[in-house]
Amino acid sequence: MKTSLKTILVIAFSALATVVYTSCNRDQCKTIVCANQGVCNSGVCTCPAGYEGSNCETVSRDKFIGNWSVFEKGSITQASQYPISISKGVLITDVVITNFYNYFIVPVNASVIHDTLFIPNQQYQGKVLFGVSYVYTSTTYGQYGAINMEYEIVDTATGNVNDFGYNSIVDHSLPSAWNK
Repeated sequence: MKTSLKTILVIAFSALATVVYTSCNRDQCKTIVCANQGVCNSGVCTCPAGYEGSNCETVSRDKFIGNWSVFEKGSITQASQYPISISKGVLITDVVITNFYNYFIVPVNASVIHDTLFIPNQQYQGKVLFGVSYVYTSTTYGQYGAINMEYEIVDTATGNVNDFGYNSIVDHSLPSAWNK
């Protein structure tokens, strides 16, 4: 079998073109260092759960950690103001809230994903609670910050629901305002 010169030249040119093309394409992740086991994809870090920032350098829950002043009026309670404290939980995405609702003796468990704090359905002291909060100001890192917390407290004995903006369409309640 004879291989024609034309076929050899086409193969050689294709190989040369491939080498030139791949050497001209710059590796977009060559100079990117992603912290905390983040992975670079097309020049952008993809962060694991619990981390954020351009290089995964920031722990997401840190913006929530600290002492907060709560201002709220529930759908069945009067306006009140009280302190709470948020501290680190076991996992990098977990936090615990002390003095939640100005009622609970045990800390309430919550988790953080980026700028959102989730309180899963849990029961303490005859009440069921659940909720979600969103950072509404970019100054939450560090000493100052503010978030809106939307949650409900259900009394298991009476069935009464105290709503803090979680189901505002039905009862026109407002979220609880938390300020650092």
